Amino acid sequence: MHAIRLHAFGPAGNLTYEPAEDPVPGPGQVRIAVRAAGVHVLDTALREGARGPFPAPAELPTIPGREVAGTVESLGEGVGPGWLGKRVVAHLGMVPGGYAELAVTDAARLHEIPAGLDEAEAVAMVGTGRTTLGILLFAPLGPDDIALVPAAAGGIGTLLVQYAKNAGAAVIGLAGGPAKTARVAANGADLAVDYLRPTWPEEVRAHLGDRHSGRGATVVFDSVGGEAGRAAVGLLARGGRHIVFGWTGTGLLNGTPLTFTEAELADRGITSHSVLGPAMVRKAGGDLRTLETRALAEAAAGRLRPAVHRFPLAEAARAHHALETRATTGKVILEP
Repeated sequence: MHAIRLHAFGPAGNLTYEPAEDPVPGPGQVRIAVRAAGVHVLDTALREGARGPFPAPAELPTIPGREVAGTVESLGEGVGPGWLGKRVVAHLGMVPGGYAELAVTDAARLHEIPAGLDEAEAVAMVGTGRTTLGILLFAPLGPDDIALVPAAAGGIGTLLVQYAKNAGAAVIGLAGGPAKTARVAANGADLAVDYLRPTWPEEVRAHLGDRHSGRGATVVFDSVGGEAGRAAVGLLARGGRHIVFGWTGTGLLNGTPLTFTEAELADRGITSHSVLGPAMVRKAGGDLRTLETRALAEAAAGRLRPAVHRFPLAEAARAHHALETRATTGKVILEP
């Protein structure tokens, strides 16, 4: 097979497309002929040798990637024959190996891909979709809500806008640049604003005045942090919720999350919660797989439609560079 391998920590150019040994499924495992592999912002930090929620590779070379979809083409000992030939998607967990033409994983991690979804969409939902539904456990939405979504053209942002609209909420989506802002508007946001313009908070306030009698937002879904995140929180009404799941505005993974003191929160009458990692696992009852199943079902039913940005597997370095320079929209996918 061919795969993307990392021989030395460093920039995106260190990712190389080359022949590699075919992986062999062990007991309880299957081998997947990969049609789509997910690229996560975390992958860029691991490529550089940084440590985060997942440990950096202990040995190099390594094949990055933890989300794959394709067809089961080989079974390990003890795996039921019914899986052979199935279209499947899986989150590989702590084990890398996704940026390849073939990948192995435990059969217990598999989901059959619903009819009507392609492999790239399935990868988006098993990772990004799972996270989106996990975030929403902390902020249920209804018709009385006004949701403010920074990074609304991203993979999670796209799904948050759709979910909020399905719940009857009003949605204000922020994105960087006219092209991304147009995508947010096409995705159904009531207002799409370019947050690269310094006047964007005034534009949002004007919209709130015209459409909502000056009422502030009830929830900010913040993956940006920094100045943009703080300005978004400034648009919250009393009783509003600040839901933190990233801080790309201050560095993709090495930045600083936006935080507030208890006094600041009390003075504003708002709450702020960081919802990734253990907090989300606890909120989901320790079972993230349930969120994966729900996410795939939502996509199959047409209620959530993931946005995907596709690159050939051989161009993984270009995909990483595009992700790091915010030149992507939706979930980044590699296709062998």
